[in-house]
Amino acid sequence: MTYFIVKCLLSGLIIAVVSEVAKRSPALGALIVSLPLVSLLGILWLWRDTGDIARIADHAQSTFWYVLPSLPMFLVLPAMLRAGVGFWSSLGAGCILTIVLYFVTSWALAKFGVGL
Repeated sequence: MTYFIVKCLLSGLIIAVVSEVAKRSPALGALIVSLPLVSLLGILWLWRDTGDIARIADHAQSTFWYVLPSLPMFLVLPAMLRAGVGFWSSLGAGCILTIVLYFVTSWALAKFGVGL
């Protein structure tokens, strides 16, 4: 249980630091967020928990494929906000787009024999 709490605290600390940095410098906050910190922590926790190389390799490969359909949200969200659409509507639209693109990506990759 202590290990789980440490994982939660460390992961939460990263999010808190990013939000505080972003208040002062949106670009620096974005740079920190763009680092694959969550992915690296996930890989580290997975390694510590399982030591399973194949599982880690599958996780890293799946992460790559899931990052791609999430990227358009970071174009749609600012475009909608700058066009005067409300924050929650813009965020919701970006999330819905990402979910749709996740399904499209999974479907398309399955056609090429790539399982996620």
